[in-house]
Amino acid sequence: MSLSNSASFIEPTGSSSEADEIDSLPSSATESSLDDDEYISDAEREWRESLQQMELLLTMLIVPYIGKYFGKKCAFWSWAKFMEWKYPVEVVVTSPKLFKATTAIEAAAPL
Repeated sequence: MSLSNSASFIEPTGSSSEADEIDSLPSSATESSLDDDEYISDAEREWRESLQQMELLLTMLIVPYIGKYFGKKCAFWSWAKFMEWKYPVEVVVTSPKLFKATTAIEAAAPL
């Protein structure tokens, strides 16, 4: 069961005026289509590149570092609360500055 080329083509069903309207559409754009990059000035291009660099810096370095720093602080705080609840001990940080510095250094170690 093979179809010939003329049998596989489906003729549009409708009035001839619809076919004339379709045929009358221009085959190319009436305005010259130039790339958008040609209209962008050098300053705007550099601005977009610097925004991309800032986004990379933020997503690759700053957000993970802050997450690790506050994650370590949260883990220590929650462990201290658990130990105070479970056992009759009191967890005290003797040097808060040293604790913050150590946490910051440990968070930056794998970077």
